[in-house]
Amino acid sequence: QIRLRKAEFELLQSQINPHFLYNTLDAIVWLAEAGEQKKVVSMVGSLSDFFRISLNQGQDILDVKEELQHVRSYLEIQQMRYQDILQYEICVPEELNHCQIPKITLQPLVENALYHGIKNKRGKGMIRIEGELDGEDCILLITDNGKGMTPERLEQVRKGIRNRKVRETDIYGLYNVNERIRLNFGENYGITITSTYGEGTCVTVRLPQY
Repeated sequence: QIRLRKAEFELLQSQINPHFLYNTLDAIVWLAEAGEQKKVVSMVGSLSDFFRISLNQGQDILDVKEELQHVRSYLEIQQMRYQDILQYEICVPEELNHCQIPKITLQPLVENALYHGIKNKRGKGMIRIEGELDGEDCILLITDNGKGMTPERLEQVRKGIRNRKVRETDIYGLYNVNERIRLNFGENYGITITSTYGEGTCVTVRLPQY
């Protein structure tokens, strides 16, 4: 229980990210000065939705449907900021809507895909969020066609996800997501990562259906 609370507190700290907030507000100012009223309204609405769920106290477990709305708000903001390089698709069947998921599971995975995959490749990148049922489990897949990882880097990330003492900030975010899933639902659940250098990365999130 102490480990779970610690992981949730550290997650909350990471979500109040001043750089993300400042950059989004800067983008809103720029759009307003350019007379892009509809885009301003859209971005402000997405930012409001994003923080409403992020900072919602006392509700640490959400339905997948709510979690998808949270990550959609994040992607809408980032797509307006990075319109030349970012596209996204969310294709999760309604039958997964009722599945339970720790709050702010998907957004850190998508953020990783954007900043370490898509931004480091030439041309437009795509982030896809898909879902399926696997027996009694819910599976969510976050796939990008970004830079990908070398086998050595992939092994380093995989080890870091299982190591409480990991120091690298980027890997610690993945560790935190995995740890909260395991502490809430058991060691059979969590995230796994596959990646091919030059092709992209896929993070699989396994959750109980009930």
